[in-house]
Amino acid sequence: MRGDRRPETAAGTRTGVAARRAHSVFGLLVPGFFIALITAFMLRPVTGQQESPPPPGPARAVRFPKPVEETLSNGLRVIVIAREGPALASAALLIKSGSEVDPPGLAGLADITASLLTEGTTTRSAPEIAEAIETLGGSLTTSATWDASIASVGVMSAKLDQALSILSDVVRHPAFKREEIERVRRQRLDDLQVAFSEPGTLAGLVAARTVFGNAPYGHPATGTPESLARITRRDIARLHATYYRPDNAILVIGGRVSAEAAFQSAQRLFGDWRRPAAPLPILTSRRASASPAHHGPRVIVVDKPDAGQAAVIVIRSGLRRTDPDYFRGLVTNSVLGGGYSARLNQEIRIKRGLSYGAGSTIEARRERGPFAASTQTRNESGARVAALIVGELKRLAREPVAENELVTRKAALIGSFSRSIETTAGLVGQVATLALYGLDLDEINNFVSKVQAVTSSDVQQFASKYLDPQDVSVVIVGNAKVFLNDLRKEFGAVEVIPARALDLNSASLRRMANSRQKAADREPEPSFFDHHSVIIKGAKSCGGQ
Repeated sequence: MRGDRRPETAAGTRTGVAARRAHSVFGLLVPGFFIALITAFMLRPVTGQQESPPPPGPARAVRFPKPVEETLSNGLRVIVIAREGPALASAALLIKSGSEVDPPGLAGLADITASLLTEGTTTRSAPEIAEAIETLGGSLTTSATWDASIASVGVMSAKLDQALSILSDVVRHPAFKREEIERVRRQRLDDLQVAFSEPGTLAGLVAARTVFGNAPYGHPATGTPESLARITRRDIARLHATYYRPDNAILVIGGRVSAEAAFQSAQRLFGDWRRPAAPLPILTSRRASASPAHHGPRVIVVDKPDAGQAAVIVIRSGLRRTDPDYFRGLVTNSVLGGGYSARLNQEIRIKRGLSYGAGSTIEARRERGPFAASTQTRNESGARVAALIVGELKRLAREPVAENELVTRKAALIGSFSRSIETTAGLVGQVATLALYGLDLDEINNFVSKVQAVTSSDVQQFASKYLDPQDVSVVIVGNAKVFLNDLRKEFGAVEVIPARALDLNSASLRRMANSRQKAADREPEPSFFDHHSVIIKGAKSCGGQ
């Protein structure tokens, strides 16, 4: 530490010199030792061909106790799942509305609202909240996803009641202090400046706009510089008052807990959370515009001459979480790009060395989420990589998957799921997801069997139905002059947008450098409900993940 240096004694000096000499000798000896070792290994006679690793063994059944639940009189759904093991407990409170309900022009509002929950309540400052949870030896996190806003705690089982008290306070009584809002806003703007300079991040945001247009899933969930600048405390407070309500919430508690004690804590700490008299608002455009844009597939290049690499994304709409094809989609994605040994990485990285890695994701949400295959490569190979990805989509629909490949990719998928539920927090998260989408809570015990039931024919049919190359859009962010001609040869018409002219605030993706845009920038700041057209359909949730 600074100011903690001690005078060097003669003995200390001698010791230091001896150590340096020993280090010098060791430095000479070690390389020689390893060279000899490596040489001996290389000269060792070869006794046979390298064998392939053994195939995966049969999947083991997983059984968790079926969660139990109660609904409080204010509409809060409380779910408890007990498990044996360490004396740990986790709880997650889901508000069934996330970035999906950001008003037009206020992208990032749900994200900022969720992040501000821990930045002070009406009775505790942000440091006091942090100190209270640390005193319990626990953790407290808040975030917004597309379909939900989430606050969660993890703690020793004996401290669960105290942790739930803090959780209740931050969700129900946030202060939304102006200085905290400004601090978070500055952080977000700094984050965006970095993110928008990265081709991969930029390509993902453009791809979402390309598929979903001005529908809820199209806008950047973390906002844009323009939208963050427009968000006011009034917008934040009104979103909280509108959607953070017990009849739009689910509390999931898990770990080594007593269901009876957990329900008692929930009643005591959340039972007096008042349900507003007004029903939840539903955007008139919500269901109609939640589906993907209808202008057809596009090939878009964002010309970023300073990009060291090209980011390539092939994207289209995919599945709802409740779709019957959900498990077929999981297995298909695992075959295509769900891991190191999946096809995209094999073809693009391992066989051709065109990237450090390539993969795909299928994100099932309340409405149809995106399917995306992506990688980054040298600018010179941007068009070639895009063609390789599309070619793999064609092969999935045209050729059956070999049984040994299917077994391996299923094993990888099951292993990933198993790791996700090893922890108490992971188990709570899985149950919370099932509850969010209205699925049977015992479905957590059916994951393995449903994955195993998917056949090669199922994969081929899923690819034909959902991954038709004729319906995919291609987005590349990079130095366009290097790959543009090759891209046009592969895909025909290409839209080119200079990076400086890119506008993520609308589906057009282009800035309007005219008087109308300038006038719009000078218009008075709209309030939260100016962006909403509200219709009443009872008290049904309109939320998001």
